[in-house]
Amino acid sequence: MHAMEAASVPQPRELPSDKAQRIVDAMRASVAQRGAAGSTFDHVAREAGVSRGLLHYYFGTKERLLAEVVRRDCDIRMHLLDEALADARTAREIIDALVRSLEGTLREDPGFFTLLFELFTLSQRNEEIAEEIAELGRRTREHVGALLAAAERDGVIRLGAPPEAVADVLFGLADGLAFRFLCEPDRDKRPGMKAGIVAARALLQDAD
Repeated sequence: MHAMEAASVPQPRELPSDKAQRIVDAMRASVAQRGAAGSTFDHVAREAGVSRGLLHYYFGTKERLLAEVVRRDCDIRMHLLDEALADARTAREIIDALVRSLEGTLREDPGFFTLLFELFTLSQRNEEIAEEIAELGRRTREHVGALLAAAERDGVIRLGAPPEAVADVLFGLADGLAFRFLCEPDRDKRPGMKAGIVAARALLQDAD
């Protein structure tokens, strides 16, 4: 088995019904547009085409619905990252796959980062969201750390730090660059991306 397949994440879990999925999608879109505070059950129910009571039935509170949005996005992000890394066989190919993943998200789904930053702010005042954000961080760190550790064991790469620490830095680079780019959407992203690649190569190199 190829190193990048050694710790594959399950497919994003299915929600109990199509209506539940529509509710999660509507909340995700609403947070990106209005922020978490402005995303009321009334807004979400109307945009999902369901009754407000159904939101309470499936999720109970707005905080639990937001937590489900975070879980869902985490599952999808990890699944897409697995696909991006599946054929990587050198350190450069791994880094290139991570860069393409970041560029693709910024181009096609910048709302993911808006949602992530919004929920982080909310987590400072809400324990339930804080626990879900912490779980997201743990899952992504452990998952990518396991992929990197497998690649190192297979003699594909050499890591400059423990696998989960490298994963932390790679996600820190990606999330930090995303924040800077979203703050200045007209700015040329290429110099920042190139600098990020240089930093990543210091921690992730081809095995001798």
